[in-house]
Amino acid sequence: MFEALTDRLQGVFKRLTGQGRLTPDNIREGLREVRRALLEADVQVAVARDFVARVEARAVGEDVLKSLTPGQQVVGIVRDELESLLGKTPVALAGSPHLPTVVLLAGLQGSGKTTFAGKLALWLKQREKRALLASADVYRPAAIDQLERVAGQAGAGFWRAPDGTPPREIATLALGEARRRGFDFLVLDTAGRLHIDAELMAELQDLKRASRAHQVLLVVDGMTGQEAVRIGETFATQVGVDGLVLTKMDGDARGGAALSLRQVTGKPILFLGVGEKLDGLEVFQPDRLAGRILGMGDVVGLVERARAAVDEKEAERLSERMRRAEFTLEDFLEQLRQMKKMGPLEDLMKMVPGMPRGALAQAKPDNDRLTKYEAILLSMTVKERRLPRVIDGSRRRRIAAGSGTTVTEVNRLLKDFDQARALMKRLRHGPRGLAGLRGRR
Repeated sequence: MFEALTDRLQGVFKRLTGQGRLTPDNIREGLREVRRALLEADVQVAVARDFVARVEARAVGEDVLKSLTPGQQVVGIVRDELESLLGKTPVALAGSPHLPTVVLLAGLQGSGKTTFAGKLALWLKQREKRALLASADVYRPAAIDQLERVAGQAGAGFWRAPDGTPPREIATLALGEARRRGFDFLVLDTAGRLHIDAELMAELQDLKRASRAHQVLLVVDGMTGQEAVRIGETFATQVGVDGLVLTKMDGDARGGAALSLRQVTGKPILFLGVGEKLDGLEVFQPDRLAGRILGMGDVVGLVERARAAVDEKEAERLSERMRRAEFTLEDFLEQLRQMKKMGPLEDLMKMVPGMPRGALAQAKPDNDRLTKYEAILLSMTVKERRLPRVIDGSRRRRIAAGSGTTVTEVNRLLKDFDQARALMKRLRHGPRGLAGLRGRR
């Protein structure tokens, strides 16, 4: 989402850090570019102006101008102020000492409330908390059915009110049901509208009182730009919200809502929704998002993705097999599956610190190839995966036909596998093996 902004900012920083000596004029010129980049990313005008003013006030000080690396100092100040703009420290979803904790979801129609309800339930389940999902949306056709389906996918509880029950009574009955069944959380989905109106605001206020909500989370479509800021302001003022959720943050919009909403509403961003799958939910980490926006990577995020996707015992087993040169196509298939769980390769590469944008564009990780490789491996028999040497010409044709690929693609997979095994054999010999890779004996 922030690719265009990242590119612009990196261009500005490259010019600043490339100069041995900086003057107030150099800095102001660079910050004018930063301001333009923020505005192009859909950051609210007042927010962009105040941000640049704060950076300039610190950057033209004597300590920066007389330092040995003034350009790097300016970059550091921009990062500090960006973190402050985003909230500086992460804010957790607050629980209540009196169960269940009631989370009321508010937002316009199409903002992703129902999908987020499922994502939140799954996130809570992973933290050993039981959530009951209920819907007070009696207007949108099949809204309650959709929530039931999402709850099932998340492995969460679901409760449906009798037909004709008004929203306020649904909230009261759902709270009683969650208490009776001993749930830790009640996640109450609500109706949205295409536009903000007095009727919607009144209903949400009523639901907030009836459900005794501990947390009102405003779910905002991150792709709506400046409109998201107006929506956030209105809900915060008229309903009262405790936290913000930005959905569709993996889209191709400019993403300025994330940089404006907290400043304008005064409310913390708790979660980012990425992707349509229920595991596509990230706890909002201001420092890490600031690093990604500035092209500094996100090592912690990368490690967390790896931990979530990779089974430690399986990883140890594969590692041991690699050391013994016992790596088979079955192991290769398991590794491919674990890589796919971590998400698209280009997203992972962006999280590596210092990864040049040009190199990233040049690399163009081929996710389609991984999908084809998985299909090819699944088209093989167990014997073929364990003993690749038995795969002759006729077997290759059968595997290609069974996987919907070509013999050329089957050959490419086998070649890549052979190269990986050869590399592992070299690495077993330590420095001597590495020297061999460089062509020295």
